[in-house]
Amino acid sequence: MLRTRPWVPYLYVTPALALLALVFAYPVVRVVDFSTRLIRGASGPYVGSLNYQLVWEDPTFRDALKHSALLLLAVPVLTALAIFFAVLLYEGVRGWRVYRSVLFLPYILAVPIVGIVASYIFQLNGALNSMLRAVHLDGLALDWLGSERLSLLTVGIVIVWREVGFGILLFLARLLTMDGEQLEAARIDGAGWWSQLRYVIIPELKGTIEFYVVVASITMLAWVFAYVYTITAGGPGTSSTVLELYIYNQGLRNSLPGMASAVAVVLLGATLVSITLLMLVRARAQRQELA
Repeated sequence: MLRTRPWVPYLYVTPALALLALVFAYPVVRVVDFSTRLIRGASGPYVGSLNYQLVWEDPTFRDALKHSALLLLAVPVLTALAIFFAVLLYEGVRGWRVYRSVLFLPYILAVPIVGIVASYIFQLNGALNSMLRAVHLDGLALDWLGSERLSLLTVGIVIVWREVGFGILLFLARLLTMDGEQLEAARIDGAGWWSQLRYVIIPELKGTIEFYVVVASITMLAWVFAYVYTITAGGPGTSSTVLELYIYNQGLRNSLPGMASAVAVVLLGATLVSITLLMLVRARAQRQELA
């Protein structure tokens, strides 16, 4: 029997690791370095934590941080909707394959296209309000994008509408691999739909739910720029500005790459915390299964 030297497997993965370091690690190091400098051109003098202090003192940053945190409230909504529709599709309602395609279709659309179309739909005299007025529901025809109270909520609705398709497909794929005997036994014992969902389906989906919650959280923190930029551009005022848009404005519009880099480091840290939590939760769950 041939025995491979311990270092040989690492030799095979070295090219991939080098590529990852070039594409990801080096830019991250540069951004961290930029966040501690007063950038003028390609570099600048070292200023320590000054950029972080200036960012924290900026009320626009605090608004953006609050709005990004509020968008995290969409995560439980996404999870609940995705599980609900996935279970309905799993039960094989008539035409479920068509419904599956319809529910997943928004997810394959490009975000800028979704955002631009949504901006026309939710305008004060857009398609939604025109339909509401046509059926004499003028009281519901609100200024969805022009109101500071509603703009972020409108963006959240559009995000949920598009992103829920991925969750549905993910949970449905897990359900289709589940042993149907457990559900059949629960039905024989007289368990209703909600009881089956709570005591059979949800426990089976536990690992998938944990994964989806982390993915959705990362999406809300670090992948909503295109939604906000195309729907509201962060307005009115700063009522729908999020951290990603703040980075864009500081770095490109205001020519303050040091402050933009500082916020980027903060956002990277929040994302890494989410990934670490997922790994810790999964490790704990595996230990409990083995115990």
